[in-house]
Amino acid sequence: MISPRVAAVLREAPVVDGHNDLPWALRIRGQRGFDTIDRDTAADGLHTDLPRLRKGAVGAQFWSAFVPPTLPGDTAVTATLEQIDAIHRMAEHYPADLVTATCADDMENARAKGKLACLIGVEGGHSIACSLGTLRTMHALGVRYLTLTHFQNTPWADSATDVPGVGGLSDFGREVVRECNRLGVMADLSHVADSTMNATLDISTAPAFFSHSSARALCGHERNVPDDVLLRVRDSNGIVMVTFVPGFLNEECRVWIDALLAESKALAAQLGAESAELRAAEAAWLRANPRPPCTIADVADHVEHVRAVAGVDHVGLGGDYDGVVALPDGLEGVDGYPLLVEELASRGWPDADLAKLTWHNAVRVLRDTEAAAKQAQQQRGPSLAVFG
Repeated sequence: MISPRVAAVLREAPVVDGHNDLPWALRIRGQRGFDTIDRDTAADGLHTDLPRLRKGAVGAQFWSAFVPPTLPGDTAVTATLEQIDAIHRMAEHYPADLVTATCADDMENARAKGKLACLIGVEGGHSIACSLGTLRTMHALGVRYLTLTHFQNTPWADSATDVPGVGGLSDFGREVVRECNRLGVMADLSHVADSTMNATLDISTAPAFFSHSSARALCGHERNVPDDVLLRVRDSNGIVMVTFVPGFLNEECRVWIDALLAESKALAAQLGAESAELRAAEAAWLRANPRPPCTIADVADHVEHVRAVAGVDHVGLGGDYDGVVALPDGLEGVDGYPLLVEELASRGWPDADLAKLTWHNAVRVLRDTEAAAKQAQQQRGPSLAVFG
């Protein structure tokens, strides 16, 4: 049950979510259109649809233009462009509910009109195939963050879940970050190694940005943010958007998700990353190996830890809906955000801090990124660096 107080907070400060994989979830189901998401799609195994987005008080969504890092260079670029196109088509399909957004002002205008602002993030540096021209083209198509790696290294940046390759960022990787700064594309540090986090923060002139990560002090997964980096997030006026992935929330689930990811990797190599057979095999594994206990309280603990270390101005939400096969109890779909806000309210969060968490922090970080880009553009033109 949502209290009148929390409902009022969310009317004024709806949720900005940092990461949602619905476009990929639809693609692997063979659904290149969007005719289904105007109804509750829980029965279809999806976490996201328009009725639940409304119920969840989501006011802005960074949709992920994700493709697997196993795709070779040009193939990854083509698939990513198709995902960017799909996000634009989704917004065009529901103009009464959705509107594309590329800046903080667009987000505020969407909120004023009662529409959900659709922003785009590219999840993984493999999607630019070592090409700054491709990065610039994706920016022109509306991309506003680039996750520097996914589960595997790129040739120029190290992932949290791969063997170290270049010691954080290579010279070309540093050029990618600088070009992101110049364009106004947030260099997303979710998925990257600690060395990559610090190398990026050493040179970036924009706020630190984590689209969907949690706190390593509470769960030791490599994907989570250590406290020393949380302090650097504070110092850069950045944000960590806490994710709902169970394996990043408590230790029992960390062990479980590592086993799941190992099984999924082996199955994908055998069955294909986009196959229905892969989804069926993963479902069978999950039935035999159910998720350990995980609740809204676990997510709230991570939100509070980020607040305690980095400060209340530097925490947000990045659920990773439709990018995971299991979620905490009570957060099984995008309609669950008000329950998390209610949990935090019950822990003594004032309304102003709740509103920072849900809306104001994320909008500020995007606005500050835009300001950093304007300053960089006065100092230099497009980078002509090439990989190799």
